[in-house]
Amino acid sequence: MAQLVLNNIFKRYDDGPKKLFKKKKENGYAVSDLSFTCQDGEFVGILGPSGCGKSTTLRMVAGLEQITGGDIYIGETRINDLPPKDRNIGLAFEDYALYPPLTVYENLAFNMRAKKIPPEKIKEAVNYVAPLLKVDDLLDMKPPALSGGQKQRVNIARALVRRPGLLLLDEPLSHLDGKMRQTLRQEIKRMHHEIKCTTIIVTHDQLEAMSLADKIVIMKDGVLQQMGTPLEVYDDPANEFVAGFIGEPPMNLLPATILKTETRFQFSFKDSDLRINVPEKYNSLVRDSMHVNLGVRPVDVFIAPGGSSTASSAPVAVYENLGDERRISVRVGDTLLNITTGEDVYYRRGEIVQLSFHGERTHLFDPESGLRIRAKQ
Repeated sequence: MAQLVLNNIFKRYDDGPKKLFKKKKENGYAVSDLSFTCQDGEFVGILGPSGCGKSTTLRMVAGLEQITGGDIYIGETRINDLPPKDRNIGLAFEDYALYPPLTVYENLAFNMRAKKIPPEKIKEAVNYVAPLLKVDDLLDMKPPALSGGQKQRVNIARALVRRPGLLLLDEPLSHLDGKMRQTLRQEIKRMHHEIKCTTIIVTHDQLEAMSLADKIVIMKDGVLQQMGTPLEVYDDPANEFVAGFIGEPPMNLLPATILKTETRFQFSFKDSDLRINVPEKYNSLVRDSMHVNLGVRPVDVFIAPGGSSTASSAPVAVYENLGDERRISVRVGDTLLNITTGEDVYYRRGEIVQLSFHGERTHLFDPESGLRIRAKQ
């Protein structure tokens, strides 16, 4: 195992005329001032939309991209100038990159044979890793005869067979169908617990990151937005981007104006009669006519019984029955407010329902900066 530390990492791509593909951001950097630590044996997910710099970060750790600025350490060793072969890293690519003419056993053994490792040591290593990824019954087969899921298992097994101190997974499940993704997620988690290898997975799928990782690094436009455990980034998002990116369905973000009544503050919404009482914890932070973005998870919005004195009315726009849950969208001005419930209910489009909110689980965001407006403890 190994601890990985990134200190103030920058990456700028060459803008010369010979560069065919550029990943330049507005500030000139594909990755900008990125710092985080992955502890020994920890599973860290780097999460973000396409083009946010997550794969570039992984490639810099692997030594496949030059670092423009900053330092990367594995343990006590600064690896900026170390060639990839000397970093003790295993890397599984998004596309399997297996050798079609070779059997699965030969694919797993290829790098070890290139290093002149004795055959008995190679056989011992393959026989240890193959059962972990459930490819031990595929060793005599060749890649063209394998399914996508089997190829990805072999791909990850090949990265592990040298027992690396650090395992890097670059969107390993993106080519698989939904059922296979779920199965392989479970296998990767089980494998990680068995071998206790420090692991980093890059993904744009927040469900994948939430289910696999001990900690999640969330990036946007090459910049770190937040790092924390899955529950921390879900329950305590640092800004609007994190709030809207984490969760399925994502958090509702409603532009609102604060109204001061005789007794309390209320949220009001453009082109809507809906009024929601502002939780008391925000009273010291809000003022009359203040503009905020109200964030609330779909599971924290409830359809109250008719006639409830604490509820407000809104029309149903969309109803979806997904079997284990129902999703209802109601129109609030130009915005759809999503509600998720496990109750066996049915609503017609246009039906007026009474809404109530879990006030203590709401969030306020600054409309200009997108940063969280935090209640005083």
